[in-house]
Order: sequence, then C-alpha cells, then structure tokens
Amino acid sequence: MNVSDAVAFARKGPPKPSDLLTRIPGNAAPHQMSDPFDIGEALTALALSGDPVTVYSGIQEPLLVRIESVDPALPHFVLDFTGSDMPVTHHATFVSAIGGNAKLQFELESDWKGLPGQPHLVRADFPEHCLVLNRRSARRVETPVGANYSASFGLSGRQYELPLYDFSQGGVGMRASPEQCYGLHVGKKLIGVRLELGPALFITADLEVRLMRPFRTFLLGEQVQIGCSFTNISMQLQQTLERFLTNGRTERRAAAA
Repeated sequence: MNVSDAVAFARKGPPKPSDLLTRIPGNAAPHQMSDPFDIGEALTALALSGDPVTVYSGIQEPLLVRIESVDPALPHFVLDFTGSDMPVTHHATFVSAIGGNAKLQFELESDWKGLPGQPHLVRADFPEHCLVLNRRSARRVETPVGANYSASFGLSGRQYELPLYDFSQGGVGMRASPEQCYGLHVGKKLIGVRLELGPALFITADLEVRLMRPFRTFLLGEQVQIGCSFTNISMQLQQTLERFLTNGRTERRAAAA
C-alpha cells in the first residue's frame, strides 16, 4: 500500500462556490516556505485530499480549481480547471486551506495553456515560495525526542498503538505508516483511546479523525499524519491538559537551554 492508497478515498468532490477563500491579509504574520520538498509535500496533500484552491487573476471573479497531480522530481504539478475559466492575466494568486488549520498562498505566472487533448489541465512549475498562515485554535506542543508519547485503541477487532507527534487542549496528532492507517479515515470516531503523554500522565479520551496527510521522512519513508480532535471532553480533562501543556513547554525550554 502506498500513501495515496491510504488517503485517496477521502478525496473531496468538485469545488463549490462556498469553497472560495480570501487572500492572506496584508496585516497577518504568515511564514514563508521556500524548501521545494516542503512545497511539494503541501501540493501533494492538496492533490490527494481534493481540497479546492481559489485563484485570483486581475479583476476577474475568483476561480476554483483543484490540483490533479504532483511530480516533485521535475518539479511541477498539474492544475484542474474543470468547470472554471482560465485566468485572464499572466500572473495569478492561489489560496487554499491545508491541514485543517492553515492557509497556503502562492503566486504563479503562466500562459495557462491546457495539455494536449486535455484543455482543462494546466501544467505549472513549483512556486519559488509559499506563504503559510497558521490558525490553530489551541496551542500545540511537539512531543520531545526520546520520551514515550502514544495513543492506543481498538477498532474493528484490531489493536492500534501509534506514536504522537504533538498534542494540545483540542486534540492530538498521530503518525503512522500507510499500512497502519487501515480502517482510519476523516470523520472516524475513536472511542476510549488511551493516551500516554510521557511517563507521568495517562488519560482516556474519545477522538475524531479530522485530518490525514501524507508526508515522507528520511528515516521512516512514507508516513501519514493523523490529526484528531477530542470529543465530549470534560472540564477536568481540559484543566489537566492545560497544566500539562504549560509544564511541558517549560521543560522543553529548559532542555533546549
């Protein structure tokens, strides 16, 4: 099984007018992403999820497209303009939500010529850089290296034990190989998940899968990021997580020093 096998079934349908996104405001504080590997990873996530991309071109009304495919080796990607006009200007701005908690924006210049026999598909080179505006509702803490942070749960007669890569008051992020993702999909509810947050804290909570995003690491190869939110979380558990988040951040700063 490859990464696309693990998450392609969650690909969204054609864009709708309600999917239009505004540009990142000029007074916002996005960070710039310039590494071609990171850009390729973000574009691949959009291609696999089918998330819509809003296109701004001059005075033309905003357009809605999707990313059909990505070839990081070249590097280029293919835009799908099905049901949409082509940009009327050489320069265009592209905006999309990514990862459920961030906005991605980049600029492209092109003649917007369709592929032979497929006029709705346009090949484009990777942008030189992208702007990324994070908009998480709760601060997150990355799990420290060398400590045991994991999620254990049962699903359809199968037991899972997946490492955590971050956590917050709103949820947790897990990491898995594509094979380990069998049975998981966006919207899946996980009941009675046992979370081990280091050596001192064990909690049990219900989760809902909100994000599945493929990525690649040098050591582990193909992986899938699984973002989950807490459901029916008690006030006591919220307070416990708040204390742990505060202590965890302090300990990480001390370790870094």
